[in-house]
Amino acid sequence: MKALTVGSATIDTIAVVDSDRIERMSMLNADSSFLLLEEGRKTEAHDISTHCGGGAVNAAIAMARLGFDVSALVKLGQDARAETILARLMQEGVSTRWALRDGRLPTGASVMLASHDRNAAIFTFRGANTLLEVDDLRDDAFAVDIVYISNLSNKSADCFAELVKRAKARGAVVAANPGVRQLSARGVAFQQSLGTIDVLAINRAEADILVPVLVAKFGEGGPTLALGPGEEPPTLAVRGLSAGGFEMSLVAFFKALLSMGPKVVLLTDGSRGAYAGSNEEILFMPALETEVASTSGAGDAFAATFVAYKVIGPSTADALRAAAANAASVVSHVDTQTGLLTRGAIADRIAALSHHRIRRWNSTGGAAS
Repeated sequence: MKALTVGSATIDTIAVVDSDRIERMSMLNADSSFLLLEEGRKTEAHDISTHCGGGAVNAAIAMARLGFDVSALVKLGQDARAETILARLMQEGVSTRWALRDGRLPTGASVMLASHDRNAAIFTFRGANTLLEVDDLRDDAFAVDIVYISNLSNKSADCFAELVKRAKARGAVVAANPGVRQLSARGVAFQQSLGTIDVLAINRAEADILVPVLVAKFGEGGPTLALGPGEEPPTLAVRGLSAGGFEMSLVAFFKALLSMGPKVVLLTDGSRGAYAGSNEEILFMPALETEVASTSGAGDAFAATFVAYKVIGPSTADALRAAAANAASVVSHVDTQTGLLTRGAIADRIAALSHHRIRRWNSTGGAAS
């Protein structure tokens, strides 16, 4: 099967700092925490390394290792960073036919600081990732089975509707994994395209951004997930989603978003697990226990793997298991790609998950029959 990934490409410099060398401040009544750097002081790092990254590159390599014939549509500068990314893609068997070079800005780059729970703080330079234009798109690029659109940076997000349109014109399954900036600054274009997106993959922070829009259309609150006697609720089943003073239950959120067009909505919540909602059911997959080296790339691995397995044909539950296995492997490495698994390796890990029960509800939050 063929896939096209669209979005960012970066060179990532990753610094791993031991927890006793950097202070962390956690907010008492929020989920946020902050790494504190002393001004003017050198901090010893456990390791500093450089890797290729970016949403489109991570997704392309994930799908290539799953056996897909993959091409990447990315915007790169005329520089050494671009050459490194192109070489990496070719090394993984990803076609660079649609990779574009633009001398107006350097290739994107990021610096990641991982410490404590290894949930990296990221400094990002978007560079050429912001320069994708409708005139860059070629119809032949969309003659694939899957078009996976990762986060689009700044003005590149203006191409989103056209990307979806061209993919659907070719009969491709369209998966979108937008970021907070795209949903915040260019939310209208995103909403207008929801009707033709097959799989929408978002994390909790991105889901929160959508709450005020959904509340305006569908109202606040909503039913909660049914629980058996003594059953521990997943975090989002209790917390729900909120932003701007508006709140929605998880059940109401899925119902509202699905009514706008997507066939499946994937909602990841880091170490707290992931949910998949459709018009028939809501599933919850707990995160797999693993030693975490860095959380960078976990979301890309989870979303790309979930989409790939949904298209291959297994059930949504099997797609969640495969995605969880691949994401757990990725976070056991510092970079975003070393841990990406082949389909065979994922099958082996899934076979060992027979005890790892996926929780299931009907679409209204009631216990599944």
